[in-house]
Amino acid sequence: MGETLGTLEELPQEYRDAMTAAGVAPLWPMMRNVLPHDRPNPVTKPGYWNYQALRPLLHRAGELTPVEKAERRVLVLSDPGRGAGAMQATASIYLGMQLLLPGEAAPAHVHTPSAVRIIVEGKGGYTVVDGERLPMEEGDLVLTPGGDWHDHGHDGDEPVVWLDALDLPLFYYLEGSYAVEGPLQAQRNRPDAGQVEYLSSGLVPSRKRGAGTRKYPMVRYPWTRTEAALRELIKYTDDTVAELDFVNPETGADVLPTMGFTAMMIPAGTKAAPPLQSSSGAFHVVKGRGKTTIDGETFDWGDKDTFTAPVFAKITHEAEEDSFLIRVHDRPLQEKLGYYEERAR
Repeated sequence: MGETLGTLEELPQEYRDAMTAAGVAPLWPMMRNVLPHDRPNPVTKPGYWNYQALRPLLHRAGELTPVEKAERRVLVLSDPGRGAGAMQATASIYLGMQLLLPGEAAPAHVHTPSAVRIIVEGKGGYTVVDGERLPMEEGDLVLTPGGDWHDHGHDGDEPVVWLDALDLPLFYYLEGSYAVEGPLQAQRNRPDAGQVEYLSSGLVPSRKRGAGTRKYPMVRYPWTRTEAALRELIKYTDDTVAELDFVNPETGADVLPTMGFTAMMIPAGTKAAPPLQSSSGAFHVVKGRGKTTIDGETFDWGDKDTFTAPVFAKITHEAEEDSFLIRVHDRPLQEKLGYYEERAR
């Protein structure tokens, strides 16, 4: 296996022409491209998006394109390894920054990929998921699982911005990505389940015998409760960073089949160096200031910035002040495929 494999150029031209005519190709010249030794060779490169640089571009998009012409007014965060316009931030994660202006409504649709919204700024926005109206407040995590109808509205008086995270690249690769449009949904006249049924961890509504639960019983995770839990956890953990996974309150499983979400608190003056992970990741800074080095490339980040890391990246975080981040990752997908792993640095 250590020997250099044969190349295409070593084969006679007439043989190469015959293979092309037959619709076949030799594996051995391409084998190291698809099966490199020891670890993957990712196309994805570390990425960084400064929110203060993106913000005026978003607002300009609001002036130039009404939501009726955009359906979803979004600026896509493209992986530097794939170039501007790439609909991927990592191999399996799509990221986009979405703007909704006061009085606007983004039409209802349903699609095969799953989406999560991390609210960046603004008040008065909301998402309706299968009739459940979900307020959108800074730092909140709002799910729109694949197959669930959803639309967005805005009752406030200032622009609302959120970060979209989707498993779109996976569905696009499988040629299974599509959407269906429909009318705005009728809204149920009650607060969302996160404010009523799942107000306290460890408690779920009692079920009548034979009654089932929804596949996604809780679709909004308020940031205020997440931050409070992180601040309490950091007091008693032996780790330098406090981390909490967002999970389904009924099953304890990750909130979506293919994407996981982890809330992080990095205390001021702390340096954290996680193990090498086979999952790719995107980090959104809810608030805080610090720097992160990814495979030798250093990004200074602040409130509302976003950065990404490829698989098996060597990552080091350093916080200048108490910092809170949400990490988006594809570990749930890799675990289902049976190959997620971590390695010592």
